[in-house]
Amino acid sequence: MISSVSPKGQITIPAEIRERLGLKPKDKVAFTVSGDEVRIRTASGGLKASFMAVPALKKPRSLKELTDIARKEHAAEAASEGL
Repeated sequence: MISSVSPKGQITIPAEIRERLGLKPKDKVAFTVSGDEVRIRTASGGLKASFMAVPALKKPRSLKELTDIARKEHAAEAASEGL
């Protein structure tokens, strides 16, 4: 498949390739250059890439427990900044 470069340096990824990679408008792609070849792949990003990056808590916490933890962390940060 062949595509041309626009005056702005843009190319159109052929529909067959977009479909095969599952690319939709606004999706990110990553380029890798090796010699005179360029490879393109989907680039994970945002929420999808970070989903399950932090493991779940071993012991579930209540809203009150989470609020208390956040309050203490905020107070410690404010104290360290002299606020």
